[in-house]
Amino acid sequence: MGKRAEKQEETRRRIVDATVELHGTVGPARTTVSQIAERAGVQRHTFYAHFPDERSLLEACSGLTLERDPLPVAAPLRRLPPGPGRVRAGLAAFYAWYGRNAGLAACVLRDAEIHGPTREIVGERMAPAFAGAAEVLGEGLSDRALAMLGVALDFACWRVLAQRHDPEAAAELMAAAIAALD
Repeated sequence: MGKRAEKQEETRRRIVDATVELHGTVGPARTTVSQIAERAGVQRHTFYAHFPDERSLLEACSGLTLERDPLPVAAPLRRLPPGPGRVRAGLAAFYAWYGRNAGLAACVLRDAEIHGPTREIVGERMAPAFAGAAEVLGEGLSDRALAMLGVALDFACWRVLAQRHDPEAAAELMAAAIAALD
């Protein structure tokens, strides 16, 4: 890669890093191009040269975030027998991820409720991991237990649990609650 291409890539990365920081503090719906440009140390026209639309920016930000810390993959948990042990292991993985990404996840998931572009990216980037987890962890569970599993996988549930429990203890608590409904 030539010097010019390296400089362009470095500028693009600064813009994405600045945007991810803002998304974790004010949220995607409240982040402005002016804020991003100022934080990245670029002019607005430079920003638009790299990201002509909001979707391309959100794709780059979510891609970088998930590259740095991928969402848990539930499929390997199929090696465990269905039931409380599998549920506990899966919830512990998601709760640990939530803990590492609490600020950003809180802002992004909040804004997905009111901001169409954020909702679309969450649907594409995050929803498949949660659907996969619900499928793998929910294998063999009753309807009542599946409903509780849905609650247990929800970020808001984790936030309440995290006030008093580490990820392992929170996962154990919810796995026991799910098993009691089965």
